[in-house]
Amino acid sequence: MTGAGRRAAHPEGATRRVLHGLVVLGLVAGTYGLTEAHKTVTIDDDGQVRRVSAYGRTVGDVLDFQGITVNRGDVVTPAASAGAADGSTIVVRSAREVTLEVDGEATTFTTTALTVGDLISALGARGDGALATASRSEPLGREPVRVSTLKTVNVAVDGMVLPLHTAQASVRDVLREAGISLADGDVTSVPLGAAAVEGMVVVVARSSMGADTVTEVLPFETRIVEESALPQGYRHVRTAGRPGEATTSYAIRSLNGAEVERTVVARVVSREPRDEVVVVGTMDPASIQVDPGSARATARALLAERGWGDDQFVCLDKLWTKESNWRVNAENSSSGAYGIPQALPGTKMASVGEDWRTNPVTQITWGLGYIAGRYGTPCGAWAHSIDKGWY
Repeated sequence: MTGAGRRAAHPEGATRRVLHGLVVLGLVAGTYGLTEAHKTVTIDDDGQVRRVSAYGRTVGDVLDFQGITVNRGDVVTPAASAGAADGSTIVVRSAREVTLEVDGEATTFTTTALTVGDLISALGARGDGALATASRSEPLGREPVRVSTLKTVNVAVDGMVLPLHTAQASVRDVLREAGISLADGDVTSVPLGAAAVEGMVVVVARSSMGADTVTEVLPFETRIVEESALPQGYRHVRTAGRPGEATTSYAIRSLNGAEVERTVVARVVSREPRDEVVVVGTMDPASIQVDPGSARATARALLAERGWGDDQFVCLDKLWTKESNWRVNAENSSSGAYGIPQALPGTKMASVGEDWRTNPVTQITWGLGYIAGRYGTPCGAWAHSIDKGWY
C-alpha cells in the first residue's frame, strides 16, 4: 500500500483535520503558549518534500496537525516521540509489501524503500550490473520487481566457446544481445525461454553445415587493462565482448556422397566482433592509511558493518576524495550537491538523520545506502566514476 493510499482523506477528512488541529492547538497553547508551540519544519513524506507551518510539542503532534497518519511498520525520523524543533526536517517512510524476484526466485517482504534502486540495495554485490524490469529511480508500486543479475553464460557455436558476460534473463535474450543469429532448423541444447543462470553452457547446433553458404559467428578477443586506482583482486567488465557475424561461401568436395573437404571461397563480414575489455585492479589495499577518529575511519567501520573489507574502502576513499575531499560541508555551487557523498539535493540525507548538514556519520550512512542501491558496492561506484566521470 503506497504512502498516498494510506493517507487518502475520507470525505470528512479535511473538516476533522481542522478540528483535530484546533484541539491540538488548544492543548498546546494552554501548556506551552502559542509561540513555543509554533514550528516551521520541512516534511519529507515518502519523497514528497514540503515546508510547512505547524503546531505541536513532538514530531508526532506536528504530523497529526498536518493530517499525516503513521501506521505500524512506518519509519519516522526523528522518532514520533521526539521533540519537534523549529527549522528541522521530519522524514516519513511508509512500510509496504513488495515482491522481489531475483533470477527467477521470488521473495515477498515488507520494506520502507521508495525506489527500485533502494530495493536492489538489499542484494549487495549481486546487484552490481543487474538489470531490473524498471528503472532504479522508479518509485515502487504494486507490481513485482524482477531483477536479473550479472552472470557468465558459455555459448558453444560454430566450433568455438564464447564466454558471454550478461545480465539478460533468458537464453533467447542472451543470444539476441550477443547478436548470434539462429537460422531455420538450428537447435539449442537449452530451450530459448529457459532462465539464464551463472555458468550455464548453451550449445548451438547448426542445421546448414552441408550448405554452400552459411552464416557464422566471429569470436571476440579479451583485453585485460590494469587499473592502479582499483584494489588488487577487483575485476569488472568495462566493455562486454560481442561476437561478429560473417556470411561464408564454401567449395565442398564429396566422396561417395559424403563431404570430405570444405574450402572457403568468400567471406563477407556483416558485423565486426567487439573486444571484451576487463579492468583489473593493482592497488595494494594495505597502502591506505587512515587517521583514527576521522570521517574516513568512521566510514571504514561502517563498511565493515556491511561486510565490506579494505578493498572496498580503497574504492570509497578514492571516490569521496574526488567528490568532496571528505568535507562534511562540501557544497557544489552549480548543482547544489552537498556533503561527503555529494548528495543531490542534500536534503535526501535527512532520511537518515536531521543533523545531515553537519554529522559525518549521517552523511556516510546515507552515502553507503545510495551506493549499495545504485552500484552494489563502493568499487562498483568508483569503477563507474573512472569510466564516466560521475557516480
